[in-house]
Amino acid sequence: MRKKRFFATALSGILAASVFLAGCSSDESGKSSGGSSDGKTVELSLMLTPQWKGVMDSSEQGADYDSFFKHAAEKFSEQYKEHDVKVNVEVIASDQRDELLNVKLNGGTPPDIFFESTFAMGDYAHRGALVPLNDIVDEDAKKDIDQSYWDSVTFGEDIYFYPFSHMPGTLSYNADMFKEAGLEEYIGDENEIKTWTLEEYETILNTLKEKLPNDTYPMGLYALNNQGDTWNLAYLRMFGSEFFDKKGNIIVGDEKGAKAAEWLKKTYDAGLSNPGAESVSSNDVLAMFKNQKIAIAFTNSVLFNNTKAEMEEGKAPKFDIRLANIPSESGDPLSFTYVSGAAVFNTQDETRMKVSKDFVKFFSTDPELVKASKNGVPVRTSVVDEFKSENPLFEAYDKNSPYLFNFTGSVPGYSELRQALYPELQALFTGQKSPEDAVKDYEKNGNRIIKEARENSAIE
Repeated sequence: MRKKRFFATALSGILAASVFLAGCSSDESGKSSGGSSDGKTVELSLMLTPQWKGVMDSSEQGADYDSFFKHAAEKFSEQYKEHDVKVNVEVIASDQRDELLNVKLNGGTPPDIFFESTFAMGDYAHRGALVPLNDIVDEDAKKDIDQSYWDSVTFGEDIYFYPFSHMPGTLSYNADMFKEAGLEEYIGDENEIKTWTLEEYETILNTLKEKLPNDTYPMGLYALNNQGDTWNLAYLRMFGSEFFDKKGNIIVGDEKGAKAAEWLKKTYDAGLSNPGAESVSSNDVLAMFKNQKIAIAFTNSVLFNNTKAEMEEGKAPKFDIRLANIPSESGDPLSFTYVSGAAVFNTQDETRMKVSKDFVKFFSTDPELVKASKNGVPVRTSVVDEFKSENPLFEAYDKNSPYLFNFTGSVPGYSELRQALYPELQALFTGQKSPEDAVKDYEKNGNRIIKEARENSAIE
C-alpha cells in the first residue's frame, strides 16, 4: 500500500533532536521597495550546497557561494508584482545536507527552495517532500534543454527540479603515455571527447600494458565503497543492458549484464587495471592517475578542471590530459551527468510555494542569469553556443547529450541502492562470485531495496 506523505518520517537510526545549522554563509537578499499589488511581504528560504562563487565569476569582488542567489533574488523582487519578496539564502555543507533537511522536515519547517544535484535529492521527490514544477516549464525551455536532462529530473510523470547546469562524467587519459606506447592514432583533439569502439579500447589497454613500465597500469578500477559508482554502473551497460525496465526494476542480471561483468573480470585478471580493485577507492585511482601510474581513469567536468588547475599551479605532475567516452559494444558512447537545479519543498503554504516556483522559473530562464551556468556546464544549448568559443568543451559535452543515460533510473531508494553494488563488485574481482552470480545477486538485492522504497513512495 502506497503511503502518501508530504513530510518525511524519521529514518532508521535517525537524528538526535538537536538542530545544528551548518552555514558557510547566510543572510537575507532582495526585497522590493513596495511595488507589489497587495503590499504583503512573502519571505522565502533558499538553501544550497557550495556550487560556484560569485554571480557570474569567482573573480568578482566579494564573490561567495551565495552571491548568485542574492543577486537573483534582488532582481526578482524588483520586478515581481504580486508581493514584496524577501529571500534568505543559506549555504550548507554537503555532508550536513541530509541530516539538516531531515530535522527540518520532521519539524515541519522545510526550506522553500533547495538548489542541488538531482542525484543527491531524488529521494525527497519520492518522499513527497517536493512539489512538481511542470506548470513553470514552457516549450521554449524544453527546446533549449535536451530531453536527456529533463529525463533525469523527472520522477513518474512530473518534473521536480528545474535544470540549470550539469557535471558530465567521462574518462580521462594521459595522452603522453599514449604517445609513449605508440597509440597516437587513438588520441583525440584537446577539446574533444574521444569516442573509441570497444575493440579499439581493448587494443589501447593491451598495448599500454605491453609498452608501459611494470608499475604503471592501463586503466583504473575500484570497488572499495559506493563512491564513484556511476562509472561502474556505466561499465555494466557496455554490452547493451538497459539496466532498468520501464517499471523501474533492475534487469542487469541478464546475459548482457553478465557479459559486462565478465569483461570487467577478464580486464582485471589480465593485469589491464590496477591490482586490488576490491580495496581501492575512486580517490585512490584519481591519485594514481595524477601521479601517472594509471593511463586511463574516471573524471567529471569539475575533477578535470581541478586537475588541470593543480598542474598549472605546480601541485601535481604536469602531463597532457584529455577526455574520452566510456566505450560500448554497439559503438555508441556511454555518457552520464549530474544535473543541478532548484527544487521547491511542500511547505503547505500555497502563497510561499507559488512565489517559490515563480522565483525558480525566473532565475532558471532569465536570459542573463542563466549565463551563470557556465560556472559548471550549461544545460541550455543557447548558453553553450554563446560561450563555446570561451570554453570549447561546452560544445563537446553538448554533443554528448543524446548518449546520456539516467543512471539513477529515478527509482525510489537510490541512496540505499548504492550500497548494494560495490559488495558484488568486490566478490567479482576476488573471484568469490562468478560474473553471472554477481549481477544476479545485485539485481535481486537491488530490486528488494526498490520494492521496499516504492511502497512508501509518494510517486505513482
